[in-house]
Amino acid sequence: MATPSLAGLGPLDGLLLVDKPSGPTSHDVVAQIRRRFRIPKVGHGGTLDPMATGLLVILLGKGTKVSERVMGHDKTYEGVFRLGIETDSQDADGRVVAEKDPSAVTAEQIAAQMSARLGDQMQTPPMVSAIKLNGVPLYKLARKGQTVERAAKLVHLYRFDLLEFTPPDVRFVVECTKGTYVRTLGHDIGQALGVGAHLTRLRRTRIGRLDIARAAPLDDLLALPALDDRVIPLAAALPLLV
Repeated sequence: MATPSLAGLGPLDGLLLVDKPSGPTSHDVVAQIRRRFRIPKVGHGGTLDPMATGLLVILLGKGTKVSERVMGHDKTYEGVFRLGIETDSQDADGRVVAEKDPSAVTAEQIAAQMSARLGDQMQTPPMVSAIKLNGVPLYKLARKGQTVERAAKLVHLYRFDLLEFTPPDVRFVVECTKGTYVRTLGHDIGQALGVGAHLTRLRRTRIGRLDIARAAPLDDLLALPALDDRVIPLAAALPLLV
């Protein structure tokens, strides 16, 4: 991957680490930053679902040239999935499609399912996703009640730990390669346990060497008169993206 030129860089050529709230899409955040600070070239380094919170890397100016570098890195998430309820989107934004009593499930069973998924695995993306079929995002087909075959893809889990089990809620942390659908991990565990599950909360805490501790809440950033002091200059960002 070619290294972008560092010649002629300005103070707004680089990365802005945002702690995204639940609600807006990643595109919404980009639009708000562009409009508030009148920056013509703004992008992001990897989508977060509207429900999700946490680290969203905003790319400013010539920083947009490193989008593939950012998106290619491994990710860390913390979240909660709820046993006993399945939804058509595999998360809390979807329509409930099945309910079962999860009271017999134990923490040991859940931990065993998580351990079994470490390493390489083939994962089938959910219908409610941005993956395109003949140029049409799958979520648009899902809204019409259509279901199509999706090709499974290889993902890798470095860590998948049970942090707390407060029935029916399972709090977890997962470290995974790019393109991993965390809500599908919860869905698949629910299927394996015979009770179903859906994701109720998700927070991204790390992308490669970029950590949520360096991010600022979106509202705090939008309240600033300028972003200069919050931007990681491209020259300083590149070593973090190796």
